[in-house]
Amino acid sequence: MDVDESGLPSWLTPVARAAGSLEARQLSRFLPPADGEGRPSAVLVLFGEGADGPELLLIERASSLRSHAGQPSFPGGALDPEDGDPDGDGPLRAALREAEEETGLDPSGVQIFATLPALYIPVSDFVVTPVLAWWRRPTPVAPVDPAETARVFTVPVSELADPVNRAMAAHPSGHTGPAFSVGPALVWGFTAGVIDRILHHAGWEKPWDRDRRVPLDWRA
Repeated sequence: MDVDESGLPSWLTPVARAAGSLEARQLSRFLPPADGEGRPSAVLVLFGEGADGPELLLIERASSLRSHAGQPSFPGGALDPEDGDPDGDGPLRAALREAEEETGLDPSGVQIFATLPALYIPVSDFVVTPVLAWWRRPTPVAPVDPAETARVFTVPVSELADPVNRAMAAHPSGHTGPAFSVGPALVWGFTAGVIDRILHHAGWEKPWDRDRRVPLDWRA
């Protein structure tokens, strides 16, 4: 499976350029364990172009799940043996497979153009590779299994970059991190952290109040 930057829309050029030079420490303070432990995983960071311009595909996980219940996220999950080498194209295959299983999208219309360095989610022990892709030929999407996915939706990048929709989410544990209010959902945690860094390194970020603290049930 190839990574292909050809034919991307011009607005994605800053993202592709940044992805080629970023190091894990520029994206998160949670880095993969040095001993190689952790469950290899991948998420699909899928950019499309909607009525309001560039947008990202997100899902909302079912409220009945044991892990990350009800939380908006990128489609994705752990690598399966058939996905192949975690240090090769395994994350690419896993990101597409999981996205198809969760949203019903047609992988043939998705063009992978870059990957970001693997990051770590301590609470689930996942070592996650963000796989960046262009939705070259969009297809209808919806939850495939309501027991796993409650909702599939797109969010305009302009809405994510709007300072009104930005804050730092305060977790009961005391940890704080970037958050985005998008309609009825609050995007926080790993997903919000990746979006925050993409906006920053692509030059799409607008000044916002990082001193603003909100609870996890906050809505703008």
